[in-house]
Order: sequence, then C-alpha cells, then structure tokens
Amino acid sequence: MRPFYLYLMKFRQPKEVDAITTFANHAYEDHGFPKHSTDYNEVSSYLELNADYLESMTVFDQAWEKYVQIEEGLLQEDQE
Repeated sequence: MRPFYLYLMKFRQPKEVDAITTFANHAYEDHGFPKHSTDYNEVSSYLELNADYLESMTVFDQAWEKYVQIEEGLLQEDQE
C-alpha cells in the first residue's frame, strides 16, 4: 500500500480549486506531515493536533476513504 501522502499529492494544483486541492497544497508545505504512513490513526491524530490549515477533518476523511478504496482495488483512480 502506498503512503496516503503520495495519494494526496496527485491533487496538488497551482490554483486551489476545491478543499482537497487546498489540503494537498498545504500538506506539501507541511514538513512534519507523516509522509510514509498508511495508518489512518497516525495521520488523523497528526492532522488534529498540527494541521491548522485543514478546513475540516471531513475533508481528510473523504480523501482517506477514496484512498483506501483505490488501494484495495475497489475503485480505479480515474473513477474518483
């Protein structure tokens, strides 16, 4: 399973078009982000304690759910 961070980075854009793009852009700038983690609790705890840039944990939860579906082969990346 690839790290969540690598999945999230595909949403980076020079212009922030939605909440996930904003999240990805800020996570890229966050040097403390757990870049190698595939663990929901680790990433979630980090974000709750350190990520004042995240507009809502709902954004993370939605991104995480799609990430898991793709990694488990239940959804193709181009179907997001």
